[in-house]
Amino acid sequence: MLIAIFALAALGAALGMLLGVANRLLRVEGNPIVEELVAIMPGSNCGQCGFPGCTGAAEAIVDGSAAPTCCPPGGKALAAAIAAKLGLTLDLTAIRDEGPKIATVAEELCIGCCRCSKVCPTDAIIGAAKQIHNVMREACTGCSSCIETCPTEALVMKPVPVTLQHWVMPKPALA
Repeated sequence: MLIAIFALAALGAALGMLLGVANRLLRVEGNPIVEELVAIMPGSNCGQCGFPGCTGAAEAIVDGSAAPTCCPPGGKALAAAIAAKLGLTLDLTAIRDEGPKIATVAEELCIGCCRCSKVCPTDAIIGAAKQIHNVMREACTGCSSCIETCPTEALVMKPVPVTLQHWVMPKPALA
């Protein structure tokens, strides 16, 4: 019995080391610009841009097949950051940016069907079947993929509420 345990441990260690060496020798280098764009994107992988996740959108932006404004959750700020990173000139006047929003649940309308929690890419919606659901503010990226699936329209997108953690003093009005 003890010999079998040591044999399996030795086999596991040898195969693990072989996989580590193969990872270093056979690594495929990616485009560093794509990796930088993925790092500044929201990371919700919601698919609103029409691409399979933020990595697909970043690759399309670098290839030129997508505009820097293709990410709806990112808004104007992300489009400006992408344009600055790639050295592009961009007209942001046509983009409608209402600021960051998160999903909220109207408790009196929620029937606990769990459809919203199944489509949430960040698992921000919590709740059980036939129970009222809730949205964790810190996890919601504002992709609004849950809005279309709610049969009772209990989910709505609202501006991010002002809390001490992200309050910013407004600029003074010029007289």
